[in-house]
Amino acid sequence: MIYAKEKIIKLIVVIVGAFLIAVGMNCFLIPVKVYSSGFSGLAQLLSSILNDYTSLKASTGLLLALLNIPIIFLAWKKIGRSFTYYSILSVGVMSFFLEVIPITPLFSTNILLNSVFGGIVSAVGIGYTLKYGASTGGMDIIALILSRTKGKPVGTYFFLFNAVIILTAGYLYGMEKALYTLINLYVASRIIDGIHTSHVKLTALIVTTKGDELRKEIHSKLVRGITTVNVKGAFTNQDKQMLMIVLSRYELYDLERIIRTVDSKAFTNVVQTINVLGEFRKT
Repeated sequence: MIYAKEKIIKLIVVIVGAFLIAVGMNCFLIPVKVYSSGFSGLAQLLSSILNDYTSLKASTGLLLALLNIPIIFLAWKKIGRSFTYYSILSVGVMSFFLEVIPITPLFSTNILLNSVFGGIVSAVGIGYTLKYGASTGGMDIIALILSRTKGKPVGTYFFLFNAVIILTAGYLYGMEKALYTLINLYVASRIIDGIHTSHVKLTALIVTTKGDELRKEIHSKLVRGITTVNVKGAFTNQDKQMLMIVLSRYELYDLERIIRTVDSKAFTNVVQTINVLGEFRKT
């Protein structure tokens, strides 16, 4: 029952997140030609180029769906079905909302206000989608695959990808647009970091009285090594176990759900992991 309830909540979050991203783009960014990040920004830029410089016409929603098709197949092969299902849902719903929501400024035509609030609205949708263990497709999937195969931070790839969008937009539509795009990307990144951790690797330190049960359940859901340490509560003087596990940010939602199910009273501290030396499963 608990698992079914969480799946329903996750579906709702993915749908609402996709709606917020579409609102941020159609009601704030696209009307003033300020560009989003990742595949959404790429689809937006390609739509502008086709509509302004060629006889072809293509909407941002349609291009976003087309760009994600090969990425979805890659996710199916490299990551797994459950993650891919939610990615398909997110991309599909987002593309639908991008098609049906009118492209018009919601409150103002001021480019700075639209850059800031477009970044905030979209980032809330992205942040909560990631927080609940889902994906908005595109760069999220690429980041997960790179983090698993390379075992290194993927910030450089994000930076280079977004730099191409910014520089192209600046060259075609003026550097002012590129600068406002930078403002949007900065605001969005700060909001996403506030909602969902931006670090690729995390270390979870779990203090629990149900160490054996928790360890067994984690191993059944996550392919991660666990180090256990016998500890004692300073206030209660109760014997406990501390489980230490290093995982990717994309696995954090599953770990949180497991902990709540097995031992809701467990104390968990999640910290940033700069680097991992020695054996660490990357796939």
